[in-house]
Amino acid sequence: MLAWLAPDSVIPDAPKKAVEHGVKQVGEWLNYGYEIGGVKITVGSVLFAVLLLVLFMVASAVIKFLLRRYGNKHGQVNQSSIYTIERVVHYLLMVIGILVALNVAGVPMAKMTVFAGALGVGLGFGLQAIFNNFVSGLILLFERTLKVGDFVELASGVHGHVRDIHIRATRITTNDDIDILVPNSEFVNGRVVNWTLREVSRRIKVEFGVAYGTDKELVKKAALEAAAEVPFTLTNEGPRAPQVWLTGFGDSSLDFKLVVWLNAEATRRPGAVTAAYYWALHTALEKYEIEIPFPQRDLHVRTWRRPPEDGEDERAPRGPDAQDPGHRHGNDAVRDVEREIAEASPASTPADDPHAADGGNEKK
Repeated sequence: MLAWLAPDSVIPDAPKKAVEHGVKQVGEWLNYGYEIGGVKITVGSVLFAVLLLVLFMVASAVIKFLLRRYGNKHGQVNQSSIYTIERVVHYLLMVIGILVALNVAGVPMAKMTVFAGALGVGLGFGLQAIFNNFVSGLILLFERTLKVGDFVELASGVHGHVRDIHIRATRITTNDDIDILVPNSEFVNGRVVNWTLREVSRRIKVEFGVAYGTDKELVKKAALEAAAEVPFTLTNEGPRAPQVWLTGFGDSSLDFKLVVWLNAEATRRPGAVTAAYYWALHTALEKYEIEIPFPQRDLHVRTWRRPPEDGEDERAPRGPDAQDPGHRHGNDAVRDVEREIAEASPASTPADDPHAADGGNEKK
């Protein structure tokens, strides 16, 4: 009775058979696939290829994290070089991962010649711009004429900080915190002003004018005091000290320029910095009672028409030509149009001509 309830062969064999059956079913499902062009692609090979590609992506993220951590710990390391290494390593790992994943999925490298031919045709048509931007991005990374953190200005008027250099485009953040994606080819083929390529300090010229008759030395004193009040001024002494130039004689003013070297923090915000210097200049000019001019003109009256007498309408036409506007104004076009209208008007009908009516009665 007890031996029948708990035989030795029933308890361990039942789970074993269930596991074997499950494994067999999973194996059959993984081996399920299709044969395309002499290449058999199964579900298992595709899943394994995807897993390998994910592992390569994780490895790229880990290497990127380690490189950034190393750059943050060692401040003397060039951050742009760290970023270049990150992008190159990422691209290499992605290319290797894709090739390995295709091989695992069942696509041999010998079959890749067909893919390469199709890719070449695609590059000749729709993918030409993408490939151009990709190569331009690599040029920017290795040439290092454009680095992450630079303040640039493009020919289209876009200016801001370089945040990322991706495969297709470069992300630029303006001073208004607006992200603009610019194709990489625009940096290679177009004109780019890099404000921080060689040196972060830059010089600006703030234009202003004063009234004629103002003492030039007093203007210079006020402008230098204004430059000293702004915290963006690099230095107040030495070869890069602020200068005041008299640049021209305008129609209503003496034209000056305040020439100032900016520190590294202010170089990337030219608009706000210029506004700060104008504010300080206005305060300094008011302090010394220096007049800021405005355009003035002298009016010379050559003739003066007498006022109309009582009962005389000033708007009424005078002279013998008052009834002929075209002749009065000497407008030949008006006379030509009036003559053409008169010639084109239809002839009067017999019913409207009394003489024609009489003639008809006489004939009767």
